[in-house]
Amino acid sequence: MKFTLSWLMQHLDTDAEPDAIADMLTAIGLEVEGVENRAAELTAFTVAFVKSCEAHPNADKLKVCVVETGAGEVQVVCGAPNARAGMKGVFAPVGTHIPGTGLDLKAAKIRGVDSSGMLCSERELNLSDEHTGIIDLESFEGGLDAPVGTPFATVAGLDDPLIEIALTPDRGDCAGIRGIARDLAAAGLGRLKPLDATPVPGRFVSPIGVDFDLPDDAQNACPLFVGRLIRGVRNGPSPHWLQERLISVGLRPISALVDITNFFTVDRNRPLHVFDADKVAGGLVVRLSRSGERLAALNDKSYVLDDGMTVIADDAGAQALGGVIGGEPTGCKEATTAVFVECALFDPVRTAATGRKLQIDSDARYRFERGVDPEAVVDGMEQATRMILDLCGGEASELVVTGAVPPWRRRLALRPERVETLGGVAVPADRQAEILAVLGCEVTSAGDGRLEVEPPSWRPDVEGEADLVEEVLRIHGFDAIPAEPLPRLSTLTRPAVSSRQRAAGLVRRTLAARGLSEAVTWSFMPSDLAARFGLQTADLKLINPIASDLDAMRPSILPNLIQAAGRNAARGFGDAALFEVGPTYRDVTPTGQNLVAAGVRHGRTGGRHWAAEPRPVDAYDAKADAVAALAAAGAPVDKLQVTADAPDWYHPGRSGCLRLGPTVLAHFGEVHPAELTELDADGPMAAFEVILDAVPESKAAKAGAARPPLSLSPFQPVARDFAFVVDEGVAADRVTRAARGSDKALIADVRVFDVYRGSGVPDGKKSLAITVTLQPTESTLTDDQIDAVGQRVVAAVVKHTGGTLRA
Repeated sequence: MKFTLSWLMQHLDTDAEPDAIADMLTAIGLEVEGVENRAAELTAFTVAFVKSCEAHPNADKLKVCVVETGAGEVQVVCGAPNARAGMKGVFAPVGTHIPGTGLDLKAAKIRGVDSSGMLCSERELNLSDEHTGIIDLESFEGGLDAPVGTPFATVAGLDDPLIEIALTPDRGDCAGIRGIARDLAAAGLGRLKPLDATPVPGRFVSPIGVDFDLPDDAQNACPLFVGRLIRGVRNGPSPHWLQERLISVGLRPISALVDITNFFTVDRNRPLHVFDADKVAGGLVVRLSRSGERLAALNDKSYVLDDGMTVIADDAGAQALGGVIGGEPTGCKEATTAVFVECALFDPVRTAATGRKLQIDSDARYRFERGVDPEAVVDGMEQATRMILDLCGGEASELVVTGAVPPWRRRLALRPERVETLGGVAVPADRQAEILAVLGCEVTSAGDGRLEVEPPSWRPDVEGEADLVEEVLRIHGFDAIPAEPLPRLSTLTRPAVSSRQRAAGLVRRTLAARGLSEAVTWSFMPSDLAARFGLQTADLKLINPIASDLDAMRPSILPNLIQAAGRNAARGFGDAALFEVGPTYRDVTPTGQNLVAAGVRHGRTGGRHWAAEPRPVDAYDAKADAVAALAAAGAPVDKLQVTADAPDWYHPGRSGCLRLGPTVLAHFGEVHPAELTELDADGPMAAFEVILDAVPESKAAKAGAARPPLSLSPFQPVARDFAFVVDEGVAADRVTRAARGSDKALIADVRVFDVYRGSGVPDGKKSLAITVTLQPTESTLTDDQIDAVGQRVVAAVVKHTGGTLRA
């Protein structure tokens, strides 16, 4: 929103300096984005007097002028047809930068005649597109009386600052300069000047009527339409003061009638539209558009409308989009002599939807979609009528009123103490009432200490007690809110990253180091697919999904990764390894979300390499990834148990769970072939899911302790191999855990290196061979010590598994 200081002064009686106004605007919530001195680029341009103007000796269309600049006389060659002796114009000396052309003026010889400087047109000064002649100061108020040498910016009224504020969507009332002046007056920076809304008496009945043809569910599309026909108007260029006002805020003057509507849009947040009455076929009807209907708009574009857009139509069809843009066929031209003025209310939501659909950004749409004052429709018509009669002449008809002002009144209760509890500053109750009253609210006392407040019609954004508190705070001054330091809960600085966040980062680095590429997939998936991967509640289905096939929150990351690996394989990248660390969802409660590290390996391991024979990925690859992730997350991996109860989307004979007691920390295994088929992916594919939220936080991590010191033994480790015959159903994990628990001081590692079934092993049995690594810490082990540990290993395995040492 832009406005000049002089324009603001038309509504605000104040002697405040521009800097004070800019500071106050920011203080009351209307943040100033910039204050521009428009006279800065016009400093070199001054008032000049043309003493003589003779024909150029060598060119028919050029003239040689002698110009008095105030600093002496100079000779200027000019091609403007309106250049003449005795006129006052705008002179630019040699060396001046011309903003309209971007060139620096130099002394020149034009057709053999010296020219030092130039007489400027409006386009050369970036004032308008007018360039058929040079500026004649006779058209400027007081221009003929301006002394030679006076800065042109002063004569043209361009020496007042241009202020731009960042207007938030809820402050539609400040989309007009009067609303800004009202806020400044409420803040004590001046007095708001009254407006004259004296009704203009109608001289005749308007031959153009307005009807509503809206369905019952769209009555709010246009609740009120006020029109008036004015005949006998003269639609020439608007006065210079009006053109300057519009130019100052970036609008292009068009004609007096159109300029008046643009003036009211910016000045009072009251968009208007004018129809050439002689081009309107029959009466006007406010209705919804019909699919395929076309509108030739005033921006020289044609739009195809669909159902549900508010249009103003005559017997020939749609002539305007309500609240957005007018139509070219009934637009006003210089020859217009009768005009029908529209001043109406349009639904903000429908207006915004229409503008977005057709990609039309107009000043009217900007204001209607933020909300205009419903009580200012008739007054706006009367004020616009008076300006049209003053500038264009003519006589006005009686008002044509269709519809009524929609209900807007509401009573809100304000507890004065809430200003302090919500805003942090104590403001006396009488001061609160005073602020709200100056802002246009009706304030009464409820008798129990509360204030009963009725917001004004131009503030639809004030809907509750918190809004009233905000109004009091911003006018009282946000700067008055004391700065309170946050309480120091500890003498030590809290870490910026928690131990769980740090663990998630370590898991990412670990999986990436193992050759997996990180992926980021949607947190949504199709509901039928989610049901196959553990979705158990309909509450996780989305009411308004971003796509029809992403209508449920994911219970597992694996389907997204499997599909991604399948797409890679379809494009020739078959040996994929992907992982993602992200949330999965069990239910809608705050605790129904888990942070999970999931990954898939597809195809073959290692790729083609001369030194390694690739093989298909299997459950052991996924288990190794899961164990590495758990170790990075701080889980005690040496205490994990492996069970064969993985979820249904894993292969039932090639999968498992990693548990810590009853708590499941991870699933791993090959993906079930049926799920691969459902996801349009080929096997083999191994996957894992590590539930990071289930990993217990160690005492050291909770305390923020540093990593423990590295402890290396100077003594040689010793490895001994054992083979045990156990039942087919005995898991290898039971054997390794039993062996490891037989001597926790000396046994550093236990690994399975062979599984045998066949000759020498009874049916229903298998031979498990393990290697046990002993690591002494105090002295080299003797043979007797090694044998003693071996006996304890055998005894522990036999006890816990029922197996026997293989001969």
